[in-house]
Amino acid sequence: MNRSHRANHYGTLVERQAVKRYNLELDRCSWHDAKRSDGTPVEIKAAMHRHSDGQPGTFKLYDQYHEQLRAANGWYIFGVYRIRGSGVEVLQWEMRHSSRLPQLEWHGGGDHREAHQAKIGISLLTQNQ
Repeated sequence: MNRSHRANHYGTLVERQAVKRYNLELDRCSWHDAKRSDGTPVEIKAAMHRHSDGQPGTFKLYDQYHEQLRAANGWYIFGVYRIRGSGVEVLQWEMRHSSRLPQLEWHGGGDHREAHQAKIGISLLTQNQ
């Protein structure tokens, strides 16, 4: 399994934990992963605490999906994890309204999703509460 597939696998594990923790209904579409009981969309993002090279992880957002989440008055859940055996241990959770993010700097995301992307460092979420 390559790094991209592993990241997707671990992200899915974090997503499942978030759905249980925050009592959400899984509702995957292109721009959100779940809904709150009142129907509000929630996008769940995962980042590895530290990569094998020692660098801290980042959360990756895409402009077109972020704009849809903002228009729907949606929320983000950010989960910082580390790998434990074949699973993950979530070390930190942060639930934030889509309007309360650190300053986002959009840049080209290559061909990925034909969107611009922004990365949020793990430490920026804990600094801007």
